[in-house]
Amino acid sequence: MTATHLQEQANAINPLPQGAIETDIPARLDRLSWGRFHTLVITALGITWILDGLEVTLAGSVAGALKSSPVLHLTDAKIGLSASLYLIGAVSGALYFGWLADKLGRRRLFNITLGLYLLATALTAFSTSFYTFALFRLLTGAGIGGEYAAINSAIQELIPARYRGHTDLVVNGSFWIGAALGAGGAVVLLQPGLLPPDTGWRVAFGIGAVMSLFILYLRRFLPESPRWLVTHGRLDEANQIVSAIELHAHAAAPTTDLQRIRLIPRKIGLLDVVRTLFRTYRSRSLYCLVLMASQAFFYNAIFFTYALVLQRFFHIADERIGLYILPFAAGNFLGPLVLGRLFDSVGRKAMIVITYATSGILLLITAVLFANGMLSATGQTVAWSIVFFFASAAASAAYLTVGESFPLEIRALTIAVFYAFGTALGGVAGPWLFSILIGSGEREAIAWGYVFGASLMLIAAVVTLRLGVAAERLSLEHVARPLSSAD
Repeated sequence: MTATHLQEQANAINPLPQGAIETDIPARLDRLSWGRFHTLVITALGITWILDGLEVTLAGSVAGALKSSPVLHLTDAKIGLSASLYLIGAVSGALYFGWLADKLGRRRLFNITLGLYLLATALTAFSTSFYTFALFRLLTGAGIGGEYAAINSAIQELIPARYRGHTDLVVNGSFWIGAALGAGGAVVLLQPGLLPPDTGWRVAFGIGAVMSLFILYLRRFLPESPRWLVTHGRLDEANQIVSAIELHAHAAAPTTDLQRIRLIPRKIGLLDVVRTLFRTYRSRSLYCLVLMASQAFFYNAIFFTYALVLQRFFHIADERIGLYILPFAAGNFLGPLVLGRLFDSVGRKAMIVITYATSGILLLITAVLFANGMLSATGQTVAWSIVFFFASAAASAAYLTVGESFPLEIRALTIAVFYAFGTALGGVAGPWLFSILIGSGEREAIAWGYVFGASLMLIAAVVTLRLGVAAERLSLEHVARPLSSAD
C-alpha cells in the first residue's frame, strides 16, 4: 500500500478541518539534488556574512589609522566603544527586521536590509567626528543584523535537508572571506604615501558599498520562501515557485509518494512566541542561548581587539596589521569548510561538543603562552588560526542550531532573539572590556579574559551533551512542528 493510499485512509478517518491545506512542498524541496538555483541562493544571500566580515575586519585593521586620523583622533576605548555600538546596532536590527521577516516574508526584507547597510557603510567613509563615526557604525550594524534573521531563515528553508548543515556552516564561515578582503584592502590602502593620511580608511569603508550594489542585482532573481508562503495560506504561489525550481533543476518525478503536511494558516502573535520559547521548547531555548552567548563573547572580545593586541604587545605597524589577519581569516574559513560535512554525517550533537570543547582547550593553552611572553607576532597568529579553525565551525553551528530548532512561523524572529540576547550577554561588552584590558598593558589581565572566554566554550560543550538537538538530514518540519499544523 502506497503512502498516498495511507494518507487517503487517514484523511477519511480524520478529514481536513475547515480552512486547512495539505501540501508536499517541504518534501519536494528536500528531495532535490544540488543545482544552479541553490548556488544562486548561497551566492546572493550568503554575501551577508562576507559583508559582516568585511566591516568587522576593516574596523580592526584600520584601528591605527583611526587613532592617527587628524580628524577623528580615536582612542583605544573609543575604538572598542564603536565596535560595541556596531554590535548594538546589529542586535536592534536583527530584532526589528526579524519580526518583519516572519510577518511580511523573507524576500521583501532582502533589499531593505541590504539598502540600509549600503547607505550606512558609505556614510561611515564621510565621518567627521567620533559621534558621526559611531552613529554610522550603529546603522551599519542594524543593516547586517537585519540580514541575519531573514537570510538565515531563507537559506535553511530553500536548501535540501541533506545539504543543510554543511551549507549553513560554509555560508556562515564565509564571514572570513570578507575578513580577508577587509584585511587585504587595508594593507593596500594604508600603505604610506599611497593616499593622504585621512583618506585610506575612508576608501576602505567604501568597499562594502560597492560589493552590495552587485548583490542587490542578484537578489532580483530569488523567490519568496515557499515554506513561508504555505504557512500564510498562499499555496498556489508556493506551488508555482517550487515547480519552477524543479524545472530548473531538471528534477524527475518522484518514484515514491512524498510525505505531506497539513496546516491551518493563522496569525501568529506575541503570545505564541512566548509560549513556544518558554514552554514548548524551553530546554531548546536555554541551549540556544548558551551556544550563542558563549561564541559571541569568544569571537567578539578577541577578534574586535586583535589589531590592538598586535600593536600594543608586538609593535606591528598599522599598514601591516592586515597581513597578520589574512592567515587568521584563512583558518576560520577552512574550519567550517573542512568540518562542515561531518555535521550532516557524524551529527550535530557530537560535532558541536567536539568543536566547542576543542576551541576552549586550545584557547586556554594560548592564554598561558601569551601571558608568559612565549609567542612572537607570527606565533600568536598561528595559535589563533588553529584555535579558530575549530571555533569558527562551532560559532556557525550555533546559528544553524537556532534556525533548525523552532517552528517556521517564528524562525526569523527566534534567530533574531537568540542572536540579540546571545550578543548582548556575550558580545557587546566583550570588545569594550578587552580594549580596557589591552590599554592596561598587562599581559596577565588579558590572559584572564581569554580564560573566561575559553570557560564559556567548555560550558557550552557540556550543555550540548545534555540538551543537544539531533537535526541532521531531517526536514525542518520534523525537527520543529509548525505552529499552524493541523495534525
